[in-house]
Amino acid sequence: MASVQSLTATQMIFPLPGSLQLGLSHACLLPFCKRRVPFLVKACSTPQTMAPPRQDAATRRQTLVLGALAASFSLINAASPSLAAEALKGFQAVSDKNDGYSFLYPFGWQEVVIRGQDKVFKDVIEPLESVSVTMAPTSKQDIRDLGSPPEVAEALIKKVLAPPSQTTKLVEAKENTVDGKSYYTFEFVAQAPNYTRHALGSITIGNGKFYTLTTGANERRWAKMKDKLHTVVDSFKIFNEQSAYP
Repeated sequence: MASVQSLTATQMIFPLPGSLQLGLSHACLLPFCKRRVPFLVKACSTPQTMAPPRQDAATRRQTLVLGALAASFSLINAASPSLAAEALKGFQAVSDKNDGYSFLYPFGWQEVVIRGQDKVFKDVIEPLESVSVTMAPTSKQDIRDLGSPPEVAEALIKKVLAPPSQTTKLVEAKENTVDGKSYYTFEFVAQAPNYTRHALGSITIGNGKFYTLTTGANERRWAKMKDKLHTVVDSFKIFNEQSAYP
């Protein structure tokens, strides 16, 4: 792993000792943690005979209507990914043009303000079900500059995502490439004295920042929530700051 600067967590939900060497300039603060719409126009064969004038007019009108509908669907397909994301049933989309990222979160989660977090949404009934995004400046250009997926994920989990009182286990860490950008995604379990949280994360570098998205749920609800949480973490994307769309 390349040598990096020290990361110190401040103003967090819980204090964390030590530092996370991820080449970040400032604190990385974290909580516990297109689909194209198909349109088919089926042409119906007609006898090669002269149709009555009224039928010709009706056929022309039908053709014009179908053409307009096809054009409308083409516009929808060509629209921003955030628009397509909003159409995903059961989820709402977030697109931050100023900081250059977007993601989905389950419908019904509420936005809350936590100092040090850029965005946080959580379930008001199940507080361990949440998603957060944090950023920290970095001089690195690519997430791979920091090490392998297991190395980076393990350091992030132990030094930032879980307090010393919790026992953590990295389940999986892998690299994904989307639009030429590398992301590390990982799964881990953090066991506290009175609960166990099953979580997912996605990290990447761009715009001079180290981005981290984390989401998770109580272990007792993991089987019910895991598909939704995988949708959340897989939806996380970064784009150039100030762009109109991701």
